[in-house]
Amino acid sequence: MAAPRTDITAPVAPPAARLADVPLYQRVAERLRERIVAHSMAPGSWIDEQALTGELGISRTPLREALKVLAAEGLVTMKPRRGAYVTEVSERDLSEVFHLLALLESDAAAVVAAQGSDEQLAELAALHGQLEATVAERDAFFAANERFHMRLLEIADNRWRNQMVADLRKVMKLYRHHSLFKQGRLEASLKEHRKIMAALKARDADKVRELMQQHLAQGKDAASQR
Repeated sequence: MAAPRTDITAPVAPPAARLADVPLYQRVAERLRERIVAHSMAPGSWIDEQALTGELGISRTPLREALKVLAAEGLVTMKPRRGAYVTEVSERDLSEVFHLLALLESDAAAVVAAQGSDEQLAELAALHGQLEATVAERDAFFAANERFHMRLLEIADNRWRNQMVADLRKVMKLYRHHSLFKQGRLEASLKEHRKIMAALKARDADKVRELMQQHLAQGKDAASQR
């Protein structure tokens, strides 16, 4: 039996890192994840496994393992006897994701306001500064926004909450580029961030919890408007 093809392109790891090489299926999952988030694989579209194995130069085994990973993250939906599809997020899905994000991230923000060090708050202020500097550049603003939110969670230091938020945000990204970038939404989001940052600096846990919930509620409303 011929050995599986494994010639998918990937950077060569330095010698010290080779024992911890990322498995092939994880590299495939990351490649597909990037395409899904960028909408080059559109929500609701069928995933042509035969075409992908030929394009990526791999066998079906790592591709199917990668699809299982993406299905667990909510980015792919497996349909019996029909194959894999890019998840199409419904209005209900979107509402439920934002509801959970509001609960989890507002709780994390309150923890940071109450317990974060001065150095950690300064780090968040620097990340907020990147938002201020990139409001005219959509992709850069989106990346800076992601860094701010994820660093806030890291500082709050609850790995279970962090994992849940990371998975929820992957699903949210199926809509995010169409909501955050609507006319005026970037500027409104920045204003909301300014208030959040001010409450963090004031170490007002109750206020920052409220503001973060409002911020994510506004994001949900923007995403729901079509």
